[in-house]
Amino acid sequence: MTQSANDSQENPKSHPTSNAEKDPGDWTTGNEPMTGAQASYLKTLCEEAKEQFDDTLNKADASRRIDELQKKTGRGSQ
Repeated sequence: MTQSANDSQENPKSHPTSNAEKDPGDWTTGNEPMTGAQASYLKTLCEEAKEQFDDTLNKADASRRIDELQKKTGRGSQ
């Protein structure tokens, strides 16, 4: 039996050395200020969740906060 092309390809997120999804605490730029895109999305999520927006978060903390608020609001879930 032969493998199809899809069967032989690995999911990049499941590969142990993949950078596709890294913990924000491991980001080399995690201590930099959050990006404009993060700030914009975070503001939207905060409004929907009726929570305070913190404009002092760094990239890593903003990413974690986005994850929390996505769970609370149901955004980002598939």
